[in-house]
Amino acid sequence: MSKVRLKFAIREIFGTLYEVNTHPSHQEEEISIKRPHKSSAKASEAQRAQRQHFTQAAAYTTAALADPELRAQYEEMAQRQGKRPRDVAMSDYLKGNNLLAKTQQFR
Repeated sequence: MSKVRLKFAIREIFGTLYEVNTHPSHQEEEISIKRPHKSSAKASEAQRAQRQHFTQAAAYTTAALADPELRAQYEEMAQRQGKRPRDVAMSDYLKGNNLLAKTQQFR
């Protein structure tokens, strides 16, 4: 694995650059650069389930932030945690907390 130490000119590089995927290291001031591995193997049942769960979490996040009451709640939580409301809502759903379903029960 190649490593690049950037001192002055460039602080961070993200994304794909000429088929080279860059991953910034948060502990050090180095960037690991490696080519992406494209496997021809099919996804396992567990991988498909995890992807489906993540898709549901993204849909939940969009719906929860569209609700004004939940949005205010997530904005408050996000401010306390120093995160974005979208990230807090996604994390909340992935942990098993579906506040949208709970608020719809009481309406």
